[in-house]
Amino acid sequence: MPTAPQTAAVIDEAVQTLRHGGLVAFPTETVYGLGADAHNPEAIKRIFAAKGRPSNHPLIVHLAAPEKFDVAQVDWAALVSPWVRDLSEEALQLISTYWPGPLTLVFKKDKSVLYELTGGQDTVAIRAPAHPVAQALLRQFKGGVVAPSANRFGKVSPTSAADVRSEFEGMVDLMILDGGDCDVGIESTIIDLSSGEHPVLLRPGVITPQAIFEKTGIRVYKPGELVKEDETVQDNALPRVSGSLRAHYAPSTPLRMYGPGRVLDALSEFTDTKSRVAVAVWDSESSLSEDGHPSVNFEEILVPSDSAAFASKLYRTLRDLDAQGWDLILFPEPPAGQDWDGVRDRLQRACFGSGPSSMSHVSN
Repeated sequence: MPTAPQTAAVIDEAVQTLRHGGLVAFPTETVYGLGADAHNPEAIKRIFAAKGRPSNHPLIVHLAAPEKFDVAQVDWAALVSPWVRDLSEEALQLISTYWPGPLTLVFKKDKSVLYELTGGQDTVAIRAPAHPVAQALLRQFKGGVVAPSANRFGKVSPTSAADVRSEFEGMVDLMILDGGDCDVGIESTIIDLSSGEHPVLLRPGVITPQAIFEKTGIRVYKPGELVKEDETVQDNALPRVSGSLRAHYAPSTPLRMYGPGRVLDALSEFTDTKSRVAVAVWDSESSLSEDGHPSVNFEEILVPSDSAAFASKLYRTLRDLDAQGWDLILFPEPPAGQDWDGVRDRLQRACFGSGPSSMSHVSN
């Protein structure tokens, strides 16, 4: 399973691998993706087999952005139109504002788009990643690449080439492009534009509805919010998208969240003196060590109190702690606010999907 830094020769090898139906893991600014040719149904099936992913879970198509461009002059419609049924002015405004970057948009698919990649739906999710290695690969490939996160289904997403290798070593014939650690650290924001009416948030990320409104004037609704008189958007009427299962992004070690001031309550549930607990605490708060707990061996792990820094380190921290043999991992509940919605979403799903005693949440 070769892992290679970016060079022209390596990118060319990766392109040839994709064209011959193989799999290539590559970095994006969010997480590492497990890529295949979006026009090759057999290659797409290899992704589902490698991850153990149910075939009705759609994949995201990744497209190249022009290498050098003035955003105002890019013909985004020409780049996206082969994949979608129609493009609204709102869609073009979102694309021109946030692409390349961590924003995925869902459209009604063009008839040429394979149902294998859409999970059998009539919608397709598309984004243009910002990572230079991803863009070098996509530009040279000159086609769409489907790429879910490069990990086994439901597990913690990878943010380094080493993470990908540890997931698939000895299991999958896979080429890995090494582009260093991912900056954003959690998956892209997903917005549904397929209804032709109101944009709806399907997965939170670092690009928030509030930021979108302030920058573009476009209002993005959450499912269930009133969008017009006597009409709400219901979850079961929305397209399925990546990362929408209740259990996802999960370590093998039981993971729980604790509310403000409730960490000792969480620790008190573990009276076995053999319990070893990793307790994540905000870097802006005082140490817990002076309080201690007589029946639990615990160690503090500082986590950033800035939402972007927290997101960037979240999966790295979960993976490292998961490998260290703890009996329990405790994380602080993120503060309220859209800036924290993305990491809150990931932590909630990770708690639900983690080890056998994982489902509790100690709160106020």
